[in-house]
Amino acid sequence: MTKILFGQSYFLKLDAKLWAAHQPYPPLGTLYAASYLRQRGYHVDLFDATLADSEEDWDLKLALIQPNIAVLYEDNFNYLSKMCLDLSRQAALKMIRMAKLRGCLVCVCSADATDHADLYLEAGVDFVLQGEGEQTLGELVNALAQKDHSSLENISGICFLKPIDGERKLVKTPRRQEIRNLDELPFPAWDLVEIEEYRKIWKAEHGYFSMNIITTRGCPFHCNWCAKPIWGQHYNTRSPENVIREMVWLRDHYQPDHFWIADDIFGLKPGWLERFAKLKQIEHLTIPFKCLSRADLLNRAGDVEALARAGAEIVWMGAESGAQEILDAMEKGTTVEQIILACSKLRSAGIRVGLFLQFGFPGENLPQINSTIRLIRDIQPDDIGVSVAYPMPGTKFYESVRSQLRDKQNWSDSADLAMLYNGPFSTLFYRQLHKVVHGDFRLRQIWSERIASGKGPGRENNGKLFVDIAKMLFLFCTLPYERIKLWFLAKFSKHKEIMLDHMPRSMSALPSKQDN
Repeated sequence: MTKILFGQSYFLKLDAKLWAAHQPYPPLGTLYAASYLRQRGYHVDLFDATLADSEEDWDLKLALIQPNIAVLYEDNFNYLSKMCLDLSRQAALKMIRMAKLRGCLVCVCSADATDHADLYLEAGVDFVLQGEGEQTLGELVNALAQKDHSSLENISGICFLKPIDGERKLVKTPRRQEIRNLDELPFPAWDLVEIEEYRKIWKAEHGYFSMNIITTRGCPFHCNWCAKPIWGQHYNTRSPENVIREMVWLRDHYQPDHFWIADDIFGLKPGWLERFAKLKQIEHLTIPFKCLSRADLLNRAGDVEALARAGAEIVWMGAESGAQEILDAMEKGTTVEQIILACSKLRSAGIRVGLFLQFGFPGENLPQINSTIRLIRDIQPDDIGVSVAYPMPGTKFYESVRSQLRDKQNWSDSADLAMLYNGPFSTLFYRQLHKVVHGDFRLRQIWSERIASGKGPGRENNGKLFVDIAKMLFLFCTLPYERIKLWFLAKFSKHKEIMLDHMPRSMSALPSKQDN
């Protein structure tokens, strides 16, 4: 019997920043692949690195399960997998070596392996899956189980080394077309996950339990810094009925208090949100959720109202910048005015607002950085995520700065924030900017919620109030020094104002045309 052990290489405990946040989610992409193979009759098991201590736990699982095939299938719905952090890459390479020593045939499916197949093949991987992996893996495992090696070159979407005339030659088959009818896929193999371990962390830290789900795959927009090694410009959608069935199943089996809808863009297809909201109400699904959307989509008639009826608790938006020149250079396809209006509409509907912001894009200057800071102050979002421009293979941004890349081409973890190319300012400047932007945001947020609003302790815990006031006083006293430090770092950075060539906003605002 062919036994398959699935795993992934993102160990949350090795990423100090996100481990401290205590918001763990199981590897959804891995669970989809495991479920797909199990549906085809194979015995599958899971090593979940998310809450594991180290790669040694993987080795113990290999010894216990004794699989014929070890599959490192990263969670391609998690943005951290797409970023290819060095901690994940090094863990993956170590896990590959461990599996080979145990006599396993090893397959890998990830954004990093799609971009750097040679690196993984040299490390001992037998097959690299390029792009979306479920169907490719299914065909590959069938061929391997039947020992039909002659058919390998007919399987779309794989890379491997084939012995030819005493040498190992690279074979790379044509890319496989993405799965269009996502409703045909089985639900993720949730039974393989230690759900109670996740629940325990969520409940202890946040008082509720959140689970992740996806309704789409891919993104058809054109942001030239966003890597798309798995789905490219394709965008495929589950039906609202199929999503609701999964939500009902999760509610009945695991009783989550909250969902994270992990789509790149939630509700792009016209009319989808309206149908989703209606079905959610019919099924009495009152579980709230968070999701990610775009400013232009949130300004469509009826979309914010449908999100509110469906139970959206917070909507995160890739605002990126408060400077229109930077948004245009990114080929974002949105405007600052759309961002402001979308936030206003969300607030009016009772939905909280989260903004993702990105500094360090080519050509950015201090006035544009200040425009982004003013945007945060004007909108007063409920939360922010601040990052630095990160060149990823396959993007127009990466190709434009490729000659400037240094020896270090990946962040070590999510808190790294290193400037990997000769950007507008130095790494030290952007790390300090991150500190100042977050400090300014938290100070104003506490002031608004605690002082300007006139809120006293009321029935809430007095300790929480005093902690907030202590934080506010600390930030009030330290921020002036941090701003002065930022000013000096800006003054002594070698600033470059070189904008990338980009398509007109009227074109970048239009999603790529889909075949279906």
